[in-house]
Amino acid sequence: MSGAMLTVMLVLFAISVPVAVAIGLAAIVGIHGFTNFPLIVAAQQLFVALDKFPLAAIPFFILAGNLMDVGGISRRLVAFAQSIVGGIQGGLPATCVVTCMIFAAISGSSVATTFAVGAIMIPALVRAGYPVAFAAALQATAAELGVVIPPSIPMILYGVTTQTSIPELFIAGVVPGILIAAALVVTVLIWCRLKGWGKQDGEGRLPFLTATRQAGFALFMPVVVLGGIYGGITTPTEASVVAVAYAILVGMFLHREIGWRDLFPIFRKSVISSAVILFIIACAAVFSWLLNRQGVPDAAAAWLVATFDSPALYLLGVNLFLFVIGMFVETSASIIVLAPVLQEAASRFGIDGVHFGTIMVVNLAMGMITPPFGVNLFAAAQVAGTSVDKMMRYLPVFIGVIFACLMLITYVPAIALALPTLVFR
Repeated sequence: MSGAMLTVMLVLFAISVPVAVAIGLAAIVGIHGFTNFPLIVAAQQLFVALDKFPLAAIPFFILAGNLMDVGGISRRLVAFAQSIVGGIQGGLPATCVVTCMIFAAISGSSVATTFAVGAIMIPALVRAGYPVAFAAALQATAAELGVVIPPSIPMILYGVTTQTSIPELFIAGVVPGILIAAALVVTVLIWCRLKGWGKQDGEGRLPFLTATRQAGFALFMPVVVLGGIYGGITTPTEASVVAVAYAILVGMFLHREIGWRDLFPIFRKSVISSAVILFIIACAAVFSWLLNRQGVPDAAAAWLVATFDSPALYLLGVNLFLFVIGMFVETSASIIVLAPVLQEAASRFGIDGVHFGTIMVVNLAMGMITPPFGVNLFAAAQVAGTSVDKMMRYLPVFIGVIFACLMLITYVPAIALALPTLVFR
């Protein structure tokens, strides 16, 4: 049954059927063709998949990100980041990375980060003389920090799917996110030196204290959201509601850049984005439920343990496998379908669940910047008015940097586990 379902899903992917529909149809083929269950069970499982309290955080974090975009928070964060790193050659690309890192601590979404920061940074980079395709490729890459640094929607999905602590997953992403951001900053600074780009990047930047004062409310938001989670005051879901309330307060009454007429378009955009993600989650959950009924995770875990001699080889195999999967399958669907199988095998090797979840999220985040289905690539190309083909000239370097960081995170567990161990264990 599992082979037939996978074949149907891959064929539908190949003919460009939307991801959620392809997975859902494959699950229906499995139910109708290989079980005695009535088809109404598919509708039942769709409901059960979404009837989980932690999933409510997803639409709220998406809404918070959209409110911050319209409310001027992203523009102030750019000015703040530029006041720190913008005064050196290559400072503008470095500003893009640092801004994405800060914005990631608020939005939880890479696509939201791409649009919110890219709408400001890409035109600024082009005006400063950087190639359009370079600016778009950098923005797409830096925006993947949106799913590594907490709060992270893929980490919520991984926690729900594998029964792993979401607060521990959140805090485990902090150091890996900083590592990736630092590696990207060093890369673009060296690149700009070699190419002779960005010699005038320091022009027009605000003094640090002025930029900090203007961005004060924006910078305080991660403290409110993440401080509530780690202080034991709120759950991640409750923190997402706090994020929305704070974004409305700042955007409407403090910055005064959101009017009452702006709310409906913001809510509409957020509802559409949330519905897309939640529909993928529901369909992928039905697919995963059928695989579990057939004992596929246990069988696959046993096969993986027998195939790989050591945890190090297993992690290498998983990273290569996920890197390929990330090119073709949406991140949310990949996590829900694959996490139970891969996590079961990882636990048999004695690999910490929080560490493995961090590896999986960082790896699948690369799928957002790898063709043919990298969502960040298309979002950045849309903002920049360029094509993904032109961005391919610069992407291999950025992908190589992210992959090198992934290897460090994989084989130096302390990078992911130091903070969770300090705070929770």
